[in-house]
Amino acid sequence: MGKITGFMELGRIEEGYRPAVERLKHYREFVVGLDEPQAKLQAARCMDCGTPFCNNGCPVNNIIPDFNDLVYRGDWKNAIAVLHSTNNFPEFTGRICPAPCEAACTLNVNDAAVGIKSIEHAIIDRAWNEGWVQAQPPAHKSGKKVAVVGSGPAGMAAAQQLARVGHDVTVFEKNDRVGGLLRYGIPDFKMEKSHIDRRVEQMQKEGVSFRTGVLVGALPKGSKVTNWARESISAEQLQKDFDAIVLTGGAEQSRDLPVPGRELDGIHFAMEFLPQQNKVNAGDKVKGQLRADGKHVIVIGGGDTGSDCVGTSNRHGAASVTQFEVMPQPPVEENRPMTWPYWPLKLRTSSSHDEGCQREFAISTKEFIGEKGKVTGLKTVRVEWKDGKMVEVAGSEQVIKADLVLLAMGFVSPVASVLSAFGVETDARGNAKASTELSGGYATNVPKVFSAGDIRRGQSLVVWAIREGRQAARAIDEFLMGQSVLPR
Repeated sequence: MGKITGFMELGRIEEGYRPAVERLKHYREFVVGLDEPQAKLQAARCMDCGTPFCNNGCPVNNIIPDFNDLVYRGDWKNAIAVLHSTNNFPEFTGRICPAPCEAACTLNVNDAAVGIKSIEHAIIDRAWNEGWVQAQPPAHKSGKKVAVVGSGPAGMAAAQQLARVGHDVTVFEKNDRVGGLLRYGIPDFKMEKSHIDRRVEQMQKEGVSFRTGVLVGALPKGSKVTNWARESISAEQLQKDFDAIVLTGGAEQSRDLPVPGRELDGIHFAMEFLPQQNKVNAGDKVKGQLRADGKHVIVIGGGDTGSDCVGTSNRHGAASVTQFEVMPQPPVEENRPMTWPYWPLKLRTSSSHDEGCQREFAISTKEFIGEKGKVTGLKTVRVEWKDGKMVEVAGSEQVIKADLVLLAMGFVSPVASVLSAFGVETDARGNAKASTELSGGYATNVPKVFSAGDIRRGQSLVVWAIREGRQAARAIDEFLMGQSVLPR
């Protein structure tokens, strides 16, 4: 514990943002991170609790009090060693994780939590700048070959861990670049893709091979999932060529809104809209790109994906942006005695909302209205919850103008093609059926086929994907070698 009275004397220091008028002109990151003195003061607030709830609140179990103490003492090199011991990619989580660790911080009971995410961000950025992040190739090769299907955070974490203990790892990605939803789901203004690229370079030096533009199995007819696969490979071929396979794809099947008028032009899934802008930012030409220039945009869905659509639409130059959420507006402040140390229900306003957005809560879309085959508006109704059921408020119907509607209501399941190609059993939600028990964890019903990340647990956070990728890597290493030195 660096400063015994720090939590009483020092207040929380927030990361800053570049002005909205400035950041709306580009797609680069705009967060102003903590400098070294600020990070030291923030770390000094950590109480080094006897029971560190932050450690349990973090899905990868980051050893938060330890790296806080090291930052306070100015030992940044050991701070990144501690951080990397549990988290392969803190530059991802330090930017886009919602920080459940902070919700669990003991200070959060009656004060502002320690800015754990901002400290993590500062540690990894300094580590890259100082050249402390180096490849860790294995001392010995095992002679075993592992295929990783999907190159999102779960796949990258599994691949890196497996390569570091000597296995020959090949990552298969259907898109033209590595990163999964980190690459084509997260806008560049939240996380620039250079962070993925330098991790890929590091992993290649560690022995990981990446094959992009390769679809494993076959895409179902009529699928709306965007992909740029140039070739395909069968599940049978992978089973023949590799000693173990881990399926780490995302939950890409978007939740639809099957109301009258859904067939009108101008109504699109968020994952049709967001990836196109990321490709343009990467220098690609996208024919017929979906754009919001001068349009009245309605985003249906109040979560992070909806917020990403808001930020992207404003950068396009939308005439107006309105975001719908069917649930009632949550309280500005959570009921801490009722929720701590768990993730609380509270109103969350993102940087994209601050850039310009009207938010509507407790509203439902009854019908899409159009002219000449194109959407022109939405017929909506206000709703309220009674006895656990959603009911319409009488006399509250209205028509709201819309030229572009983006559906961002979450994801219901992974695309079934990969799972069916291998014959993997699924649960009631369509996810791969595999337990997380230490013995035989992450194994599916198919011999030597494992699953981890969103394809197994459903739509979730980047930090959960990293955790599952790491744990699956250990399970696979034990399966191949009979034992493992990888952390659980």
